[in-house]
Amino acid sequence: MNHQFTKLFLVLLITISAQKPAFGQGPGTIDPLQYADLADLSTKASTIVHATVKRAVKINDERALSAPIGTQRYYVEAETNALIRGARGIPGTIRYVIDLPLDERGRAPKIKKKSFIVFARPNGRENGQLQLVAKDAQIMWTPLRDSRVKAIVREILSLNAAPGIERIGSAFHVPGTIIGEGETQIFMETDSNVPISISVLSRDGQRKTWAVSLGEIVDEAARAPAKNSLLWYRLACFLPDDLPYDSLDGQSPANADQARRDYQMVRRDLGPCPRSRAL
Repeated sequence: MNHQFTKLFLVLLITISAQKPAFGQGPGTIDPLQYADLADLSTKASTIVHATVKRAVKINDERALSAPIGTQRYYVEAETNALIRGARGIPGTIRYVIDLPLDERGRAPKIKKKSFIVFARPNGRENGQLQLVAKDAQIMWTPLRDSRVKAIVREILSLNAAPGIERIGSAFHVPGTIIGEGETQIFMETDSNVPISISVLSRDGQRKTWAVSLGEIVDEAARAPAKNSLLWYRLACFLPDDLPYDSLDGQSPANADQARRDYQMVRRDLGPCPRSRAL
């Protein structure tokens, strides 16, 4: 191992997140990774690369004391095939450290010459030196996964991208002039301070409908989000099961109860947020 290689290895080793990774299925099998799995990784990673491993060097146990039991730590050099996300670009070779799970015989999976999608962030001053965003942020590349991740990234980078939800700020219900009519509005606080609101409309003799608006003004043309879209992911995967008690401050008991019922309808319509990997 030459001096330059050793230097890069030591810098990466200092900042490695010592967790056990999981590997996805290869081509020809049903993909266990759900939309939320890929969205979790994609939203955390400022750099996403399709790369083929050129070199995987085992790190001695005495230099990998923080590696979880049942894993072996490796220093990886990989050839860049395509940059999926990254504002600063990426060189032809990327480098990172990963803990690979050992099988029952104590052997790590062979990754040399295999292609992966790597979810990472820049690590250090040298371009191409990366840190994985999660223990399993190196997933086997397949054409399907490639297209799914690219679609998610396009939504993340769009001008009207749905921001991450931090909490529900307030909610209220306003009854209509006719019994059975009314409107519930639910306002959420986000990580980018771009507001999101949900409106639930009840009209006499009509099916109750709901929609999501991005921005300060409730959009009358807004609709409920399509499943497996970024907006659906933000709502289905991060909204609480119930309206927080303090979000209904100032509401009468009857109006608060109706707001809670409308919120539960929204949660049912969104459905569950299935994941196959641990957060």
